Amino acid sequence: MLRNRPYQPLLLRLLHGVNGLLIIGAIITGFLVYNTYDGRWGKIPLPNLSETQDIHGTIAVTFFLLFPAFALYSFYPGEKRLLQPDSVKNLGKINQQIGWYSWHRVVNTLMLIAAILAAFSGRTMKEEWLPNGELNHPGYYLHLFSWLVMVLCLLFHLLMVAKVGGMPLIISMFNWQVRPQDSPRHWKANTVNWLQKQKSKFTQK
Repeated sequence: MLRNRPYQPLLLRLLHGVNGLLIIGAIITGFLVYNTYDGRWGKIPLPNLSETQDIHGTIAVTFFLLFPAFALYSFYPGEKRLLQPDSVKNLGKINQQIGWYSWHRVVNTLMLIAAILAAFSGRTMKEEWLPNGELNHPGYYLHLFSWLVMVLCLLFHLLMVAKVGGMPLIISMFNWQVRPQDSPRHWKANTVNWLQKQKSKFTQK
């Protein structure tokens, strides 16, 4: 069974794990901020926790600083996990594995875009808007929309992971195993080699 378990690159596991925790933290604290100051589209009877805005802001700043590394990895070494040229036409093939892989890639791409929108729309907001009841700013609406898309994408992401890879794929993201060629000591050389390959492809075009 262990031999059939997929192996995930160490850098992917680290970036995915850290950003995943930050996204979940941002989603939870974001809802608490909405629940405290807004609540126009539904509200849970919880105590007003004004300090959650500061916690949400701290998580958001940390995410904003670390996310570019994950985005860079996703768009280049991890590009096969994102939308592919043939993904859209394969979405209807849900009776085949390629159909579920295509949906998985679409969800991953949408979540990445939503995270970028949430990060940048959050940076346009001012701390005093919500406490002062200023709830109709375009930046705030975009932030809410990004939050909703992230929640939906997170749910579908977990569903797609379970569908395309099952428990072995889920466990592989938390596996402590590190192959010799995947050791951090090789990251610099691998990055240089990858950049050289990209430069070569660009010059050939």
